[in-house]
Amino acid sequence: MKFNKILPYLIAFATFIIISLAYFSPVLEGKKLFQSDIAQFRGMSKEVQEFRAENGEEPYWTNRAFGGMPTYQLSTYYPHDYIKKVDSIIRFLPRPADYLFLYFVGFFVLLMVLKIDWKLAVIGALGFGLSTYLIIILGVGHNAKAHAIAYMPLVLSGVILVFDKKYLAGFILTSLAMALEINASHPQMTYYLLFTILIFGIVYLINAIKNKEIAPFFSKVGLLAIAMILALGVNATSLLATKEYAEHSTRSASELTINPDGSLKEKSSGLDKDYITEYSYGIAETFDLFIPRFMGGSNSEELGKDSYTYRFLKDKTGRKQALDFTKNAPMYWGDQPIVAAPAYIGAIMIFLFVLGIFLVKTNIKKWLVGATLFSIVMSWGKNFGLLTYLFIDFVPLYNKFRAVSSIQVIAEICIPVLGILAVQKFLSNEVKKEEKLQALKYAMYVVGGIALVFTLGGTNLMSFESFRDASYDNMLQGFSAVLIEDRRTIFFQDSLRSLLFVVGIGLVLFLYIRDKLKKNLVYAALFILVLTDMAGVAKRYVNKEDFISQKKLETPFAMTQIDQQINQDKEHYRVLNFTVNPMNDGSTSFYHNSVGGYHAAKPRRYQELFDFQIAKNNIQVLNMLNTKYIIFPDDKNNPTVQLNPDANGNAWFVQEVKLVNTANEEIRALDSLDTKKMAVFRNEDESLLTKLNFPKDSLATINLVAYKANYLKYESNAEEDQLAVFSEIYYKDGWNAYIDGVLKPHLRANYVLRAMEIPKGKHTIEFKFEPQVIQTGSTITLLSFVLLLIIPMGWYFKKKKNG
Repeated sequence: MKFNKILPYLIAFATFIIISLAYFSPVLEGKKLFQSDIAQFRGMSKEVQEFRAENGEEPYWTNRAFGGMPTYQLSTYYPHDYIKKVDSIIRFLPRPADYLFLYFVGFFVLLMVLKIDWKLAVIGALGFGLSTYLIIILGVGHNAKAHAIAYMPLVLSGVILVFDKKYLAGFILTSLAMALEINASHPQMTYYLLFTILIFGIVYLINAIKNKEIAPFFSKVGLLAIAMILALGVNATSLLATKEYAEHSTRSASELTINPDGSLKEKSSGLDKDYITEYSYGIAETFDLFIPRFMGGSNSEELGKDSYTYRFLKDKTGRKQALDFTKNAPMYWGDQPIVAAPAYIGAIMIFLFVLGIFLVKTNIKKWLVGATLFSIVMSWGKNFGLLTYLFIDFVPLYNKFRAVSSIQVIAEICIPVLGILAVQKFLSNEVKKEEKLQALKYAMYVVGGIALVFTLGGTNLMSFESFRDASYDNMLQGFSAVLIEDRRTIFFQDSLRSLLFVVGIGLVLFLYIRDKLKKNLVYAALFILVLTDMAGVAKRYVNKEDFISQKKLETPFAMTQIDQQINQDKEHYRVLNFTVNPMNDGSTSFYHNSVGGYHAAKPRRYQELFDFQIAKNNIQVLNMLNTKYIIFPDDKNNPTVQLNPDANGNAWFVQEVKLVNTANEEIRALDSLDTKKMAVFRNEDESLLTKLNFPKDSLATINLVAYKANYLKYESNAEEDQLAVFSEIYYKDGWNAYIDGVLKPHLRANYVLRAMEIPKGKHTIEFKFEPQVIQTGSTITLLSFVLLLIIPMGWYFKKKKNG
């Protein structure tokens, strides 16, 4: 009997494992999915990995990017991070099949909590997990985002259990799932999850007020709050470290009130509005959720030899070049800068969602519909600026995140949930046949009607023109016209495709209501239709062609002759690479200490230094960063390297101090600063300086004698007291300076660097990265984990004792 109860779960999990491995089948051959973002991450984290392997501990700092930065949002293993160990047990499949499996399992649990038949829950989980957006983020390497999304349904499951008066199970699941969600380390997805929970709470609060059950409502909220606090607690180290770094990152308010061109800067406590809304979903583009290539699909669609583009190019450029181009044709004609795939939720799921609007009559439906509408409207970003800018200006933390289009992840969850609820309701005896038939007709009129209109006349309703098309006409006259024809073609094909799937699922449900199909046949048909619909589109964008060997994955950037030449120099210095965008490049960091880097939250002051000075080729600033080698393209666009003989070195003595009042003056002072002789400080630091002029001692020396990612040792010798500037990034929350083993204060100089007074004579100067936040966080994490175990256990035994 007990085995029969767990058998459905075993079948479900086996199904999820099989489909996860089947979709990403190359992992069975030991191959790895090439993910562009992960390749950049490998470059950024190379020094951390090497340090960890050599020393068996965490550096918490790397000098490979942006002159130096904490590794809290890069690659860090924190003490007592037992939740990460739990996560690794759950994700036992090879990557990325592990994330797909996690999608399936989390959504399956959510549907089971909603009392869905397990067979339907399996189908719903497949529909959710194979959503094109969830697959493409794996394809491009947004692993943390995928990880966080996968745990969102589990958190919602815990919340629903609590409101269903299953308090202990709800408390355990909410605290554990939220701990795993936070541990996935994608604050933006967690933030959107909180919106989903907030909307759930509003719906149930309104219901509680109507039923005069306000006290029980807030009791449930209180219980969930405790669960959430414990989840925060077990992640305290990473959260506190991230919060600390965030204050120094581009996600925080700038002290500057001017832009690099001298114009006044818009005041903001977070990111710039244009940056936040750069990726805004077009209002019409929302139809991508239903018709995959409504807006052309992606920036690199495969068209084949039957396309207008191929036939046009083969006569002008040759067959090979024409075929190469049509493998990555620019079909997307929306306004977002780059689209790797449309956010296709599925024609079937959209149809079932609309069916659910007419058929389901619960508070859950109100929540799902409300959350879906909210997420879609908010994803429009600048295209619905009235609401978006209101949120940016007044809703806490909303201005800390970019790519507002990704808030559609809420709809990615809610639409299939209501869709499966609709099927369960349709197949039950709770609703009269007449009501079912009426709801089916309405859904067919709405969804089928839209698909029919676009199939029959959609190619005449829109222009299919892109703002990028002019560049193709500049290459070949008439090029844009054939691109537009191919966009019309794939639009028609996908409109017809969606129409056929809508008709297919509508027919299955109609035959059931006419007693022509049994329930199990409906399940089988739905399983096949959903799997075919979702996997068919997802496979266009992530498939076996995207896999590479393990060796190539571990070394994503081949060492060039220039890299070999530079690495013959064993000193500590930096490299600036102008053959790429320096501030969006992790490849240089794979082999060198880079002036640039690749990160979603760059060090704010360093980004400003780049924008105001490095981007304008201020050689004095490059000198103070100890930029010894500069890589740039030659006349033939081939990379070449140039030695900078004027680099200031690892540390040097300056004679003059320049004091300024504001950040504006501080960064502008670098415009004409001789960084070898003078250093710029803020007035508030004057008290830490004993004098403003220091004697020039031509025989004085200061040299770097030992280097690790988190430790630097210098030796100095001077006849008089000196002011030393170090070509290392100033970060007050962790770096400590010692002279002959005694802790001494050091200051920020030249906007981003470190400086300190060195007494005359021979001395040893050490910089150690000793972040207090790690120690504080570790204590809180351990205590919270103990409470996470003790509270549910105590509750369970007390409940059992009381009967």
